[in-house]
Amino acid sequence: MIRSKLTVVVLLTVCLVAIPGIPADRNLYENNEWIAHRDIASSRNYPLISRFSDSIIQYYKTFKWDKYTLPTSPLVSMDGSKTWKKKLALAGKITRFQYSVSSDNNSPFVYTNYLTALKKADWKILFNGMGNNELGNDSNEWCFYFYGNEGLNQERFGSAFGPRGDNHGYIAAEYQDEDQTVYAAIYITEFKNDSKGLAFTLITQDTIEIQNPKTGLVTAKLMTDKIRSKGHAALDGVYFETGKATLKETSKAALMNIASFLKANSTKTFYVVGHTDNTGTFDRNMELSLNRAIAVRKALTQQFQIQPGQLKAQGVGPLAPVLSNSTDEGRARNRRVEIVEQ
Repeated sequence: MIRSKLTVVVLLTVCLVAIPGIPADRNLYENNEWIAHRDIASSRNYPLISRFSDSIIQYYKTFKWDKYTLPTSPLVSMDGSKTWKKKLALAGKITRFQYSVSSDNNSPFVYTNYLTALKKADWKILFNGMGNNELGNDSNEWCFYFYGNEGLNQERFGSAFGPRGDNHGYIAAEYQDEDQTVYAAIYITEFKNDSKGLAFTLITQDTIEIQNPKTGLVTAKLMTDKIRSKGHAALDGVYFETGKATLKETSKAALMNIASFLKANSTKTFYVVGHTDNTGTFDRNMELSLNRAIAVRKALTQQFQIQPGQLKAQGVGPLAPVLSNSTDEGRARNRRVEIVEQ
């Protein structure tokens, strides 16, 4: 996976070479009546974390707002009970997924795929562990306290299967963009041949979305922070007439702040990059995105005395979405203009 400056990369599972010698009985997975063999109705993938290859959604539920305790350290004994030395008290929109995948994809293999893919997609790994030595004295205890004692059990968020089993693995990760911070808890276990004849690997994935405080107009300081950390910054507060490259008068305050940033960084050069959603034809979107970038560059150079050589306009149309275009929210986020450091 290659991350361009112009693209916010979503998580994709990494296709690692399968580990030889793993016993598998696909008949116990593919034909067992106790397990769904296609995604359950009304489920959908999470836009920032793609599913493991060939996995099936067994459970899916979203909560508009709830509390969530995210462990970020091994389970330890403390004051006569079990707890985590480090944990985050979160609250926000929570979505729980449970995926199943055939048992020839064992826990270590699935765990390694997720861990590698998260890192490549610019997620920050807060904690990860596999087995007793890394999760604590007994990984079954981790499972009990996480999904039971801390209240994250099926009575609260629900599940198709209790995440018991063997070969426990856990990853806690964080992803940030301009609008929100997303936390992920991914718990992986193996089901062996139990009383129902099940044999598969279970992935329980919780995401917690926390909206960042609205900052209003883009500021010179905010742009500096974003450019330093990511190499690009969205120009919030820059508005166009619908379907046109004509700047609205309400964009003036944001343009003034952008000009302040550019003047403070006058020795550096930048791209002004226009983006669109995927509504309409590809050629029209490419043309519109370029014209909007040109309009911003023109306003900055003619109205705010920015040197023309400091900015180059570019349009990429719908080629670099930050969210899926399948929702109104996603399309709105994808229609934007960014400053990208050359």
